[in-house]
Amino acid sequence: MEDKQVLINNIDQIHTTAMGVDRIKRNLKLSSGDDAVQYCKNKIMDKDCMIYRKGKNWYCEIDGIKITVNAYSYTIITAHVVEK
Repeated sequence: MEDKQVLINNIDQIHTTAMGVDRIKRNLKLSSGDDAVQYCKNKIMDKDCMIYRKGKNWYCEIDGIKITVNAYSYTIITAHVVEK
């Protein structure tokens, strides 16, 4: 199985903490009404998303943002705009 397929197959397990929601919304400038977890899941599922694993984390890059997901717990650690 392709490496990134493991993350995609477990998309329903992806979650974050309350602090994680605040951090994601702040870093990506999402509105307070936006669902940060669903936003990240949608980005991860996009066919153009570049997904790779390094050590204990998955990294998902698309549309100028990078989402970091723990590979064991499927917790979104952070998401931020990638500096070019």
